[in-house]
Amino acid sequence: MKKIEKISLIGLGAMGVFFAPRLFETYGENFRVIADGERKRRLETKGVTVNGVNYIFPIVTPKEQGDPADLILIGVKGYGLDQAIEDIRNQVGENTLILSLLNGVDSEDKLIEAFGEEHVLYAFMRMSVVMKDGKADFDPYWGKIHFGEKLNQEYSERVLAVREVFDRADIPYEIDEDMLKGIWFKFMCNIGENMTCALLGIPFGGFQSSEHANWIRVNSMREVAAIAQKKGIDIGEKEIAMQEKTVMTIPYPNKPSTLQDLEAKRHTEVEMFAGTVVKMGEELSVPTPINELFYHGIRILEEKNDGVIKLQ
Repeated sequence: MKKIEKISLIGLGAMGVFFAPRLFETYGENFRVIADGERKRRLETKGVTVNGVNYIFPIVTPKEQGDPADLILIGVKGYGLDQAIEDIRNQVGENTLILSLLNGVDSEDKLIEAFGEEHVLYAFMRMSVVMKDGKADFDPYWGKIHFGEKLNQEYSERVLAVREVFDRADIPYEIDEDMLKGIWFKFMCNIGENMTCALLGIPFGGFQSSEHANWIRVNSMREVAAIAQKKGIDIGEKEIAMQEKTVMTIPYPNKPSTLQDLEAKRHTEVEMFAGTVVKMGEELSVPTPINELFYHGIRILEEKNDGVIKLQ
């Protein structure tokens, strides 16, 4: 496995900004953001502000050819994955590795279908970033990327190459022994926390003070665990209890991405979250009443933002 020298990132939202400043400071012009059109113009003129520092990152367009990346990070929203797959095609060379930073449980499958298993590693993020008006504020060491092969009893050359990147750029990481279990655990936590906060309009800190919010959070996670068990992925009450300690440490005013989207009057990733749970529940005969409420309730909030529902 050749050393990773050129890195491309598509998506400068909450996931992307966790990486971009440190990769740019470490790799300089060999770190590029993939962007086109109005987004490219905005990033080249206004940049993006991360923890009070404004950055103008090097840009490469989806149409540019002949300069593939050694590593591509995908940080778009779930509904943007299909377009991102097309936009990175000219960045994928013979030895390119791809890491998906998306929430959800199926982005790796889609990337493998598009580019082949030899190009894709598994990954998920555990972090909290507040973004508003193009500015991101977060503790760069509160949170990390989890990545690796599907199983990591021993580290492959691909994993070691990516680990070297994160070591050089001072990006916190963890290599999970069982990445599928980790991805599903993250998904279960996102359902419990992200969906609950979005539907109720409360920050993460609501779980520190409301037993009712926690009831919704925990029981929605149990719906995900029941689906995972039917898929042969061993998550359940032990993992739900383990997350209880973590959620109580998230800074009180921080808000998950779906609530941030609703407050900014953007469409959300509810289809990838609660929509996926409901669909899988139907396929596997697992009841998912709380996730059905999440799905329809958050869709209503989107309709309200879109003006479909008139308030007077």
